[in-house]
Amino acid sequence: MKMFIDGKAVDASDGKTIDVINPANGNVIDSVPAATAEDVAHAVACAKAAQKIWAEVPVHARAKIMLKFCDLVDEHHDDLASTLSQETGKPISEAHAEINNIRIAFEGFSERAKHLYGETIPAGMEAGQDKNVLIIKKEPLGVVACVIPFNFPCDLFDQKVAPALLAGNAAIVKPSTDNPLTLCKLTALMGEAGVTPGAIEIVTGRGSTVGEGLCKNKDVDLITLTGSTEVGIETFKNAAEGMTHIALELGGNDAFIVLEDADVDLAVEELMWGRMYNTGQVCCASKRFLIHRSRVGEFTEKALARIKALRQGDPADPDTQIGCLISEKAAIEVERQINLTVEQGGKILLGGTRDGAFIAPTIIVDVPKTADVASDMEIFGPVVPIITFDTVEEAIEIANSSKFGLCGCVFTQDMKTAVKVCNALECGGTVINGASFFRSFEMPFGGYKYSGVGTEGVLSTFDEMTHTKSVVLKNIL
Repeated sequence: MKMFIDGKAVDASDGKTIDVINPANGNVIDSVPAATAEDVAHAVACAKAAQKIWAEVPVHARAKIMLKFCDLVDEHHDDLASTLSQETGKPISEAHAEINNIRIAFEGFSERAKHLYGETIPAGMEAGQDKNVLIIKKEPLGVVACVIPFNFPCDLFDQKVAPALLAGNAAIVKPSTDNPLTLCKLTALMGEAGVTPGAIEIVTGRGSTVGEGLCKNKDVDLITLTGSTEVGIETFKNAAEGMTHIALELGGNDAFIVLEDADVDLAVEELMWGRMYNTGQVCCASKRFLIHRSRVGEFTEKALARIKALRQGDPADPDTQIGCLISEKAAIEVERQINLTVEQGGKILLGGTRDGAFIAPTIIVDVPKTADVASDMEIFGPVVPIITFDTVEEAIEIANSSKFGLCGCVFTQDMKTAVKVCNALECGGTVINGASFFRSFEMPFGGYKYSGVGTEGVLSTFDEMTHTKSVVLKNIL
């Protein structure tokens, strides 16, 4: 498969490629170009030139192109879902759902783009301004680098590329090296839909070359990145040199709090969704399970029964409910984290084993609140570490002990207590009687502390991707 630069499918200038491996079986699916620094610079130059042309396309016309893109996605749905499942290791049912999300997102951002009317500050609103009228408007930033992770490549393509283009920016996609194929196909479909050549591009290759090249290029006006906190910090540093705008959605270690009066059956149902989906590789997945001491036995017993019944296997099989991790390397790291949690006092009740890139769904009980996983160790896999507490205040203290602050949740039948906990949690999103894995396209999504800078969503992304300009009609009255 090729890159898409300046409206054309291209190879790396030196011809080098990177194989894309199916993590479930180790087979090579395809290869992509390993872009050089010169390729990155060329892509940015093309995007900068194309952005001026694309910005002149009326918003209603941009929106029609986005909807034509959605039609093309529908036509290629099965192929896109199959590619996504193969290169990511997620069950085919989840891959179909992610492709379905593309239309939801692009329609939502298109509707919002057509209603960014701007504002007017009439004369006389401030002393000394009786004759002046101010018009406040939004203008595109320029070139947007969209750095997209492996876990939900299409969903994050939606969140970044749709608003970037609808706001009149050019967008350059940097996919994960592990699974770039689906995004290569989507980017080519955007060109087919009618986006100005160069205004949408994808550059494949190593982060040390492509990611760094984009982040350090002075002609890139915004870096929107979803990834690890470590990569986010490095991106922040690189962006600072050029005063480049940034939007970072980073790691999380979300607390899942079950209070004494909680509906445990509901909590276990939400655990299945909120921790096992995408084999636990979700930034806002619930990752620390804080269970009131009086309910921990019931919760553990019911969680064990549900998780043991999960069908793990070939992601291409429609009956598979849980697949593998993105790579064997990722699975080895999760295995190490499981073993460390046991060394620090936890006891494995279920799972704890690895087979290549497959991690068996795992429950670890009796995890002390001093263990690494209880605060800052984010486990990106299907692992349920259970920590007990005695009071609401203790649960809040454990939850807030983390350097992360992406999302959190609480289960209780007392809405007054629920709101108290949500207000006390130091994170960007909270859910009452549901897992922290909740992200609609409409809502602003982002975290506190080391979980990121800025937010994404139909309600807020356009603010991140535009300049605000004031036009002063001085002495107009």
